[in-house]
Amino acid sequence: MAGVTRIPRTRGGVSGVLLILLGAWGALAPFVGPYFHFAYTPDRAWAYTSGRLWLSIVPGAAALVGGLLVTFASHRGVGIFGAVLAALGGAWFIVGSAVTKVVVVNTSITPGAPLARSVGSISVARWQFFEGLGFFTGLGAAILFFGALALGRFTVVGVRDAALAQDLDMSQAPAGAYSAADPAAYPGTDTTRQDLAFPAAGSQYSAAGSDYLSSAQTQTEQIPGEQTRPESAPATQAPTEPAQPPSDLFPPTSPPPNPSTSDTGPLRRPGF
Repeated sequence: MAGVTRIPRTRGGVSGVLLILLGAWGALAPFVGPYFHFAYTPDRAWAYTSGRLWLSIVPGAAALVGGLLVTFASHRGVGIFGAVLAALGGAWFIVGSAVTKVVVVNTSITPGAPLARSVGSISVARWQFFEGLGFFTGLGAAILFFGALALGRFTVVGVRDAALAQDLDMSQAPAGAYSAADPAAYPGTDTTRQDLAFPAAGSQYSAAGSDYLSSAQTQTEQIPGEQTRPESAPATQAPTEPAQPPSDLFPPTSPPPNPSTSDTGPLRRPGF
């Protein structure tokens, strides 16, 4: 489903805002830190060095841009790209200084040294530790965490994403694609057996009435070659007589002869 790539704009809202704030602090901290004695050398506000460019401005800008993409992303791919970009910026805050010492021959790309001064009851060593966390390692870990959190939220397809994708697919479908008048729009419906379809509830005839009409129509169909009389005028039958057997099968019989008489006269016994 293509609509799964669409996500609500509130998906990366919290993570995106935090990434924007952390990225802005990482890019501007070396320039504004000297105002409140929290900085790396050189201890001058808005002093530009190649080390501050590659170790603070570049990763801070990556985290800030990634946070903007995460915050306002309505497409899953854009949000994932922003989260990965911010996570890379956070990782560079952590390992950038060590990588430049090994890979880059130019030694001018250095973060500088933390200010060696104590503030109140905080010793110099503890203050330098907090400066390292606030400028590089701690800041990079926080950016990396929220970038990974945003990446996880963008890669998971939730229930809201599925519902939004379904609504988007239905809105982009051509008109009439899901019309109720088209039986083919509903899978599993046998559109070839129209004789098995019953009227819906509340129609003019119920299912029983439809069966009665079908049987009555079948009985009144006319057979070719014969003429049917209207049902309103019933046929009258003539009175029937007992059936007589055919005369050729049973010929008439004559009465038996009388032994006391004959054609020549009465019979006489001999000797009389």
